[in-house]
Amino acid sequence: MGLLERLRKEWFILGIVLVIAVARLEPGVGVKGGPLKPEITITYIAVSAIFFNSGLSLKTEELTSALMHVKLHLFVQIFTLVFFPTAIWVFLQLLSITPINEWLLKGLQTVGCMPPPVSSAVILTKAVGGNEAAAIFNSAFGSFLGIVITPLLLLLFLGSSSSVPFTSIFSQLFMTVVVPLIIGQIVRRYIKDWLERKKPPFGAISSCVLLMIIYTTFCDTFANPNIDLDKFSLIIVVFIIFSVQMSFMFLTFLFSTRNNSTFTPADTVAIVFCSTHKSLTLGIPMLKIVFAGYEHLSLISVPLLIYHPAQILLGSLLVPTIKSWMVSRQK
Repeated sequence: MGLLERLRKEWFILGIVLVIAVARLEPGVGVKGGPLKPEITITYIAVSAIFFNSGLSLKTEELTSALMHVKLHLFVQIFTLVFFPTAIWVFLQLLSITPINEWLLKGLQTVGCMPPPVSSAVILTKAVGGNEAAAIFNSAFGSFLGIVITPLLLLLFLGSSSSVPFTSIFSQLFMTVVVPLIIGQIVRRYIKDWLERKKPPFGAISSCVLLMIIYTTFCDTFANPNIDLDKFSLIIVVFIIFSVQMSFMFLTFLFSTRNNSTFTPADTVAIVFCSTHKSLTLGIPMLKIVFAGYEHLSLISVPLLIYHPAQILLGSLLVPTIKSWMVSRQK
């Protein structure tokens, strides 16, 4: 693969690095009250745009074929939204006595609370040849569940900023997440044929809006002289994220392939990816709403920004190995 092709493929990861660098150079542009007016353009318009886009792109009509596989869906959703955040919370109780930056540790907890992503788990499941219908269902269903459950988990494990009352958080979530998502689904019903014909770049659109949100989040950080991120904490957190990702992939693999399991090898592939992947697209806007007013919001966001490329990198590296295992088991 040539350099240009590689850059084109990884443009979003490069975009994250670029917008953080630009925010570092000139943070005044994207701070609250600055020229971009992120308190309006980001908090309301950008977040609503992402979820309207999600509503347009979610192919809920394709999920009926996967509806009956209840045991698989329960496994994925319970692992993702119950076991994952609880296990991270227990682990963080041990890490709290270390010198690791406390806001990065809080960020690790937010990773655990996130729903599955809409795209990456499906793409990797398809690449291996696993149960794609189950992956689509769990990604979409998990996203819908996450709209309600993720904010509750964040408030349960981390609390909220004292400046924003619970009623305000959930009313804003409803107006900027639920309503645009429903409108997107309604609009999709009327223009479904056109969408299938033209295939708009939904992923790229959401990613560009997401880069704007990440940019303004880091502008707030770099404009605050009281925030300091030590390199030791950052390196340890990167190591923890890769370790958690690998451990949970291995754990889901063991559970879904045990002797009394009724899951097929194709099911196992969908389970491994859907249970361990976390959504950046849904996660960053939710953090922006739930932790509005936190001066350390960007530090809380860092682990999720690291987890996103980590899950794609590890998943891509493991595709050939998992594919050969699945083929050997199906013979």
